[in-house]
Amino acid sequence: MGSFLSTMFTPPPAGDEGDSRVVAVHSMATWDEHWGAHKSNPNKLIVIDFSASWCGPCRFIEPAFKDMANRLTGAVFLKIDVDELQEVARQWKVEAMPTFVLIKGGKEVSRVVGAKKDELERKINMFISSSS
Repeated sequence: MGSFLSTMFTPPPAGDEGDSRVVAVHSMATWDEHWGAHKSNPNKLIVIDFSASWCGPCRFIEPAFKDMANRLTGAVFLKIDVDELQEVARQWKVEAMPTFVLIKGGKEVSRVVGAKKDELERKINMFISSSS
């Protein structure tokens, strides 16, 4: 019974299961593959969620990020654990979690630091619209 009650008050750990368009990137090879795909379609917006398994705000916003990925199909949504891919996190100068980096044309066009769902969705919509 204790585990039942704890699940009511503690969000489940971030996982890759479920129906979501968010692609979890766990290796440099996978990162290189997605970065290469972006170079061949530079007008497509990439939204990267830099997070960590131990980060409470990251777990809090994860369902909203997955929902955005499923609704806002004009962008590619990636999730990178900063502890797994420290090199990529350094490349994009991530200093706090969660950090969402929006990339278009191979360059950062915007960033949201913190679990700011409304700001993130507004910026994603703005950059998806500018693709058309």
